[in-house]
Amino acid sequence: MDGAPASMIIEHSSASLGPLRRLQSIEMSDTLYLSLWYPNLRLAALPDKLTAVLSEFAAHGGEPRVYAVTVWPISWTEPPVFQRVYGWGERGAEPRFAVEEALELLYDDYAYEFQIGWSLWELETAGELDSRWVREPRLVRVTGYGPLFDEGAYEADGHIRIDFGTDTPFLEEELELDSIAARHVEENVRQLVALTAAVEKASGATARLLWSELGESLAQRLAARLGVTN
Repeated sequence: MDGAPASMIIEHSSASLGPLRRLQSIEMSDTLYLSLWYPNLRLAALPDKLTAVLSEFAAHGGEPRVYAVTVWPISWTEPPVFQRVYGWGERGAEPRFAVEEALELLYDDYAYEFQIGWSLWELETAGELDSRWVREPRLVRVTGYGPLFDEGAYEADGHIRIDFGTDTPFLEEELELDSIAARHVEENVRQLVALTAAVEKASGATARLLWSELGESLAQRLAARLGVTN
């Protein structure tokens, strides 16, 4: 399934980068997505759904403010008609404000992409013998689809789709899972499950699907991976 292109990288001066050096959407061969659908969704109701989804991140390992927004017309091959980078931390925009600003251009054939920070446990390696588990931020993309965008892409991708980036933090398939690694992977999974349930409930979704580009079952892969330590 074709997804959106990697989120645009916005140039900043080295002085303003700060924690953003670690913040980037990671495009890998096995990207993890959550798709949400709503019954008989009217376009006018999309702003409230997006606000509800974005507002849940702060309580589940994410940031309370939106980092950036991009509005795409017609399909992913078209250049954006609107893009704004608010910034990291206090410079970010409150979810409702970011949604209202982006969806001033409310059209059936537009898609609305919001970037927001979300932190997970990852193994940071400084040398062969120097590694530690730290909570690293990444940019997650939350996209709301107009019904006519990209020839009705919402039918497959969801009225709202969350792009979590690579699924590595939930599997760490390159690592030997000792008790410490397994604990951090499990905490990442619990955080993912909690956020998934929270955004479904808060936004009133009636169907959801957690999926990857390769079409493999994440649940089965997780069970097999964590089962190694049992």
